[in-house]
Amino acid sequence: MAFASINNSGAPIVAIEEAFATEPSLKKRVYDAIGTTPLHQPLFEDLAKYTSSLLARTSNTTLPSRPPANDAPSAKKRKLQNGDSGDAVQTLVNMKDGNAPLHFYVQDVSFATPQRKKLTLEITTGHRFLRARNQATKEIEFGVSMDKIRHALCLPVPEKTQKQFNFCIIPEYADGITPPPEGTAVSEAMVFTIADGPAKAAFLGNGKKVGNSAGETAEELLRKTLNESMSHIKVVRPDERQFVSAMPEAHRKGEKAYHVKAFRGSKEGYLFLLPTGILFAFKKPLLFFSFDTIDSVSYTSVLLHTFNLNVMARAANGTEEDIQEYEFSMVDQENFSGIDAYIKRHGLQDASLAEARRAKRYNVNKTGEDAAAATAEGGGEDESELQKAQRELEDQEDEEEEDYDPGSDDSEGSGSSSEEDSDDEEEEEAQNSDEDMDLVRDELGSAAEDGDAGDH
Repeated sequence: MAFASINNSGAPIVAIEEAFATEPSLKKRVYDAIGTTPLHQPLFEDLAKYTSSLLARTSNTTLPSRPPANDAPSAKKRKLQNGDSGDAVQTLVNMKDGNAPLHFYVQDVSFATPQRKKLTLEITTGHRFLRARNQATKEIEFGVSMDKIRHALCLPVPEKTQKQFNFCIIPEYADGITPPPEGTAVSEAMVFTIADGPAKAAFLGNGKKVGNSAGETAEELLRKTLNESMSHIKVVRPDERQFVSAMPEAHRKGEKAYHVKAFRGSKEGYLFLLPTGILFAFKKPLLFFSFDTIDSVSYTSVLLHTFNLNVMARAANGTEEDIQEYEFSMVDQENFSGIDAYIKRHGLQDASLAEARRAKRYNVNKTGEDAAAATAEGGGEDESELQKAQRELEDQEDEEEEDYDPGSDDSEGSGSSSEEDSDDEEEEEAQNSDEDMDLVRDELGSAAEDGDAGDH
């Protein structure tokens, strides 16, 4: 009745008519509610306007294959509200297509980023998408186009009793360093763990189980499959020739470690010095400094057991105004020589050459002759804290060696020398004793004289 009375009065509510034009039953319920409680009419109008805005936004993201309302050529790209073209929307729809044929998939993969849960890892036919499927709902949770992957890393997981590998998939603009252009949709970085050992639940797209031939491990199988699926990059692993930690893996005896524990603010993580750049992982957000984004490197807060590693970085095409400093603290001093060799090998400039940081300078890129000259000058203002401490320690050791007589205890002449020293000491003691006695006599004599004077 309320719906009819409003219409009969000739005053339908425009916002409600537009929002629910395709939902007559819902529109009737809204009018009935307004008729029952007229005070709620402004609320329903606001809800209707908001619904219309959502519908308009959805219509703007319609697939490009759908003819535009203004009959413009279908081949023309239509810009979306977030700045992406219809092609980006089509790519997203294709990636989310749960019925797309698969080339390869692995079940029960533990993801840490962007979601922390077990999912099925999939590579679609044609090597177009790497994505994760919910194993309960079968929905595609997230993914990335293969041609948008810029870095793929396979790293041993530190401090685990059982050996595991973390795969880090870093899409374009997801390195934590390079900001995306305004309005560009960006896929998040993916981190998932693969246990060492045979692949127990890896399949080809046709359901055929793979990974048990020739002793191939799950990590080797997945790395090989990813390399086959990416034509522009390869999966990068740690290289002992690049960097290996001075401290072996504590949880797996005898195994080399490729990580360095460090802090970024209060967040603890691991630095990996890789053939293509420096990674700080594994907590969100990942930071990957590829060599083309590193502006310079320096060492600060050099102490007896730790030091800080500072990375100045910017986007590959950024300007000097875009440079940002990333400080990683509490790096163990034992790893200094390995890190220093890595930095020199890749020609990373030391930012502490700048005047503003000269007091904290550590000579990363100085030649051997320059460093020797600086040391010979007695540690001028260009000398680092670590070099100064090392020089003072060496000077102290030299002085101790000069004062030390190796024959003082065991040589043949040691007896006579000891006797002479003993005689000198006895004469000095005797002389001191005589002087003490004279002083006593003087005191007693003075006291006696004072007594005699008193008697008179």
